Amino acid sequence: MYHREMIAPTSKGGPLALPDWAWQRPELRLALKTRDIGALLRSVQQYTGASQSRIAVAVGVLQGRVSEIVRGSRTVTTLELFERIADGLEMPDDARMLLGLAPRHPAGLDHLSASGRAEILAVYPSQSSARAEIQQRANEATAVEILAVRGLGIIGMNDSLLRSRIRQRTTTVRVLLLDPDGEAARRRADEIGETYGSFAAGIRLSIERLRDLATEGADIEVHVYNILPTWRLIGLDATLFLSAFGESHEGHTSPMYKLTGSPHGALHRGFHRFTDELRRTARRVV
Repeated sequence: MYHREMIAPTSKGGPLALPDWAWQRPELRLALKTRDIGALLRSVQQYTGASQSRIAVAVGVLQGRVSEIVRGSRTVTTLELFERIADGLEMPDDARMLLGLAPRHPAGLDHLSASGRAEILAVYPSQSSARAEIQQRANEATAVEILAVRGLGIIGMNDSLLRSRIRQRTTTVRVLLLDPDGEAARRRADEIGETYGSFAAGIRLSIERLRDLATEGADIEVHVYNILPTWRLIGLDATLFLSAFGESHEGHTSPMYKLTGSPHGALHRGFHRFTDELRRTARRVV
């Protein structure tokens, strides 16, 4: 049972903590999922009794800006401000992930060595949970590396994860897709219950869409490989976002790991070596 009494706000600065039960309220979770920060801050006021000035101190923005957000006359769109709000409200990890942010304390990493934890910066439930951070990093990246099957949701279509950001910037892009004419494509289509014809057509469509980018002047290379896909990778400079394909599910629905290089770690170096070798043996089509 949830308690509705308001927690008296402290007059001091620093983070503003909501009671644990408040983060489970349906209206607050809906606000997180839809990134409606105005509704979120109104809930903060309801469950803590905090003034707009107190919220402003907690999240590190001007009180006038908080007022605009609460009234709905200003929306929050930058990853930096989402992070600042999450930190200022001491948002628990499940709430952070609903908002599309990485958890502060990813589950399942406690058993790793220090070098392993240094490489794995975050674990997301799926690509959609990492979408905001991937796009933010893509805005700043000078090199993009993609390992996928069809790649339509990553870069192939106009509303895909990275296409608009790559079109707007001078970025080196290297893409590895499954060979639509290879035996591995037939095996993958069978695994996920698609006809080979429609499955291969999706890959060919993505290749043509990437060829359009090259025609427009993008610095892009596309290769096709012919092994059964296991890993799905988005590399943005030195940061890798990694997920896996299963026998019955696509890579974007699996948990996604955020990796970075570590002096004594093997994962980051290993995946770079894997993609370099895969590209060496693949066939260039764009």
